[in-house]
Amino acid sequence: MARLQSLADKPGTSREYETVYILRPNTPNEGVAEVNNRIKGVIEGMGGKVIKIDNWGKRRLAYEVAKERKGIYLYWLYLAQPGVVEETERNLRMLDSVIRYLTVKVDEDVDVEARPIEIDDTSFEKAAQTAADEEDLFLSRGSDESPSDDDDEFGGDEFENDVPQAEPAAPPTEDKE
Repeated sequence: MARLQSLADKPGTSREYETVYILRPNTPNEGVAEVNNRIKGVIEGMGGKVIKIDNWGKRRLAYEVAKERKGIYLYWLYLAQPGVVEETERNLRMLDSVIRYLTVKVDEDVDVEARPIEIDDTSFEKAAQTAADEEDLFLSRGSDESPSDDDDEFGGDEFENDVPQAEPAAPPTEDKE
């Protein structure tokens, strides 16, 4: 059921929204693509226009959410009427792989025809591919560096010789005249 357009909105314009949602870190690329297709279907099915989709990859969360320490971040920028946001968030709430979502209204009264679309099929498919996060890459690569012999946590004694030494003061000489 579509929501009526607000009387405050100018005719022929839409609102611009950003939605960021976080998926569980163990979600496969097929699962990411499934969520993306579902959200795209909701937005376009209700007359919205997707402008940009970006997969920010797997990142560490600031705090534990739904017993997860990491998550796959996805960013959407789209033009739509207010009811589309409610339906999008309802769909995100129903998906088990989504652990958090947030939608922000960026702008009002945006001319739909004047706004360029930055998304095509290749960027939509690219948004479904999640690269390994930096910590996983580091752990899989292993530590190639050998431990140093320094007991110092800052890496050594290279600054000890750089400190200028004070010159010993010459004994005062007395002038006898």
